[in-house]
Amino acid sequence: MTTFLGMPATAPRGVGQLRGDRTFPQAAHAALGDAQLRRNLRHATATIRSRSGRVIAELPDWQQLRAAGSALKADVMARLPQLLQQLEARVSEAGGVVHWAADAHEANAIVTDLVRRTGSDRVIKVKSMATQEIGLNEALEAAGITPVETDLAELIVQLGDDRPSHILVPAIHRNRSEIRDIFRRSMPGVDPDLTDDPPVLAAAARKYLRETFLSTTVAVSGANFAVAETGTLAVVESEGNGRMCLTLPDTLITVMGLEKVVPTWADLEVFLQLLPRSSTGERMNPYTSMWTGVTPGDGPQNFHLVLLDNGRSAVLADPVGRQALHCIRCSACLNVCPVYERTGGHAYGSVYPGPIGAVLSPQLTGVADNASLPYASSLCGACFDACPVKIDIPSLLVHLRNRAPHPRAERAMMRAAAYLMDRPRAYARAQRAAKLARIAGRRGRGLPPPLSGWTAGRDLPPLPEQTFRDWWARRARAAEEA
Repeated sequence: MTTFLGMPATAPRGVGQLRGDRTFPQAAHAALGDAQLRRNLRHATATIRSRSGRVIAELPDWQQLRAAGSALKADVMARLPQLLQQLEARVSEAGGVVHWAADAHEANAIVTDLVRRTGSDRVIKVKSMATQEIGLNEALEAAGITPVETDLAELIVQLGDDRPSHILVPAIHRNRSEIRDIFRRSMPGVDPDLTDDPPVLAAAARKYLRETFLSTTVAVSGANFAVAETGTLAVVESEGNGRMCLTLPDTLITVMGLEKVVPTWADLEVFLQLLPRSSTGERMNPYTSMWTGVTPGDGPQNFHLVLLDNGRSAVLADPVGRQALHCIRCSACLNVCPVYERTGGHAYGSVYPGPIGAVLSPQLTGVADNASLPYASSLCGACFDACPVKIDIPSLLVHLRNRAPHPRAERAMMRAAAYLMDRPRAYARAQRAAKLARIAGRRGRGLPPPLSGWTAGRDLPPLPEQTFRDWWARRARAAEEA
């Protein structure tokens, strides 16, 4: 049965960070020319891969855990409307307020209005890809509200007027010297003699953020998981900044994608084992924060949960493509992808880079708006092997390639090829003509203009000196003569 949560509309244009201003090949070409970027990416992804591989190898039941995570996600997708209604009821019973946002415009308006009601002109933020997806920071700034990122990597990106390039490590494209220069240039009160020693950089960020934590009354977070059974929200992180944001302010606003819900508290056991080993290469997350509604006298006294669609219903409506909603944002697929390692995240033009971004972003926006992303892969299958919830990304890429708009000349050539291959005599004549005319180009690897545009990124096998038909005919004649 096909499940529809709401109207399967795609994410609106002109807001958020789901569409780039260049195609992937154009952006990747520029990234490939940046030697420093490639060195930064190679070092970082290799380090994460090594750590992750070691801790995964410790679990003899890792494949069973992956299967369990995949089954749980499939179950959630099959009954998402009921689970979300249950989540809303439990959050409301616990003193929270639930808001439904059909798209980025609605979500930004809801959060902005909630902050204005508090009278605050500043918010502190926990690292959240959902808020980046909808462009919340830009919306808040337009309303005269200052958002302050508290995750160290997100802070680096914000101070550098940059964009995230990795799901787990948004500033993976920056090295220590670049971070030092960003801090010197943009961080208020920083020591002008700041060095690029990591502990020194971390101390500078801690000093900058301490006053903000203690003086800001509103926080905005994302959520890694939400438990429908209890109304509990969960955020996992490595620095402790999230814990500060989730406990100190008077008002907490959480923006969460619809797909993050899980049925029961026990289901978290599976994901809290899969996520840290696949993402940071740790056995467990250093900080796992959970909260249920409002507790008088303890933590935020006003809690709002914004449930974000923004194209997710459109993804859910595709029985094949909905696998992309299984993603738990671990970044394992990025860390093993040879394409990502060479181009970085900015080439994808979306807050969701790498293999998962290549299948999720086009579905959220409509494939036509991100038509080059399904081709941003070698289809080597490493992403499928690494995914802790067994998302078959290579199959999704092929599925989306079939839905992507193709140039008129390419469609005409494919129709011509289909016509020939459906008619044996015509196909045999075409083979002879190709061999005689040598239209296969240099060493048989390309086609001459104007068809060379199609083979510039594709290799054609060289034409054999003898076709199968010729070989079969000679074999038959030789048998008769014998």
